[in-house]
Amino acid sequence: MKKILNDPFAYADETLEGMTLAFPRHYAFAAESRRVIVRPSGAIRGKVGIVTGGGSGHLPVFAGYVGAGLLDACAVGDVFASPSADEMAIAMRAANGGRGVLRLYGNYGGDVMNFDLAGEIVEMDNIESTTVLLADDVASAPRAEREKRRGVAGMVYAFKIAGASAARGDDLAAVTRLAQKTADSVLSMAVALSPCTVPQAGKPTFEIGEIEMEIGMGIHGEPGVTRGPLAPADSIADSLLDPILAEQGPGKGSRVSILLNSLGATPAEELFILYRRLASRLAEAGVTIVRPLVGRYATSMEMSGVSLSVLRLDDELEPLLAAPADCAFWTVA
Repeated sequence: MKKILNDPFAYADETLEGMTLAFPRHYAFAAESRRVIVRPSGAIRGKVGIVTGGGSGHLPVFAGYVGAGLLDACAVGDVFASPSADEMAIAMRAANGGRGVLRLYGNYGGDVMNFDLAGEIVEMDNIESTTVLLADDVASAPRAEREKRRGVAGMVYAFKIAGASAARGDDLAAVTRLAQKTADSVLSMAVALSPCTVPQAGKPTFEIGEIEMEIGMGIHGEPGVTRGPLAPADSIADSLLDPILAEQGPGKGSRVSILLNSLGATPAEELFILYRRLASRLAEAGVTIVRPLVGRYATSMEMSGVSLSVLRLDDELEPLLAAPADCAFWTVA
């Protein structure tokens, strides 16, 4: 293992400490836990709170999207490990502005179990909460079993749209509905070229040949749907887009936003090579791309690969996507 670190078992803690020191305007620790990131100004009275949580190793997901027009708090676990229910409850209390709290996170067993328990804990404080799970990874289960799918980079869109809804004063039911609508309107697909190494394990999460790629690989190294020789960029772009179009089918005249995301090691140059193909394909289909996102938005340590998320827009979602937001990793003016 070749990484820049001190103690592998302090990796998440030192990451969060450095992030709060680098961006004190955006991030602070909750008073009760240094595994919970909150807004430095605290909860906003009269606003629905939005919290997320998950393992470290995916920056900017999860903690990086705490900010104006986005999230209010985030509980962070060890690398690729769920935070505890107590940490999630601390995040929910920190986000509570008196109008309830939305739990918005990816569909992973440990996170679901602990967030459900956290919801029961804060009920004793008379904090009302709701849940929206992101399950956008088309490779992880067939459409008929969508509830089994993993949540991946599509949750970035849900953070943005739910955050904009809460910021304009919507109540908990409305914020929850729009978050769920976003979750139902976004699909994602990924390709991995190389594994990453979890510091505490000290070895790669999976093995793949030097000239191989795997379509549909999960952000923790979960198996994909196809492994084969490394293909040209245009072919990779098609492999990501085709299954999304087959299920989602935005037709001529549709408007979508696409998130082309580096899983960690893939450079911007290669993302743009892929984007030119995606833009061409969608233009040929008569689909308009709105506010595309190209960069590192949901990583998997130093994994080499990319994910593509496509969000179908309408007159309700598009203005929320365009609404102001500000965190250290994404600003919408």
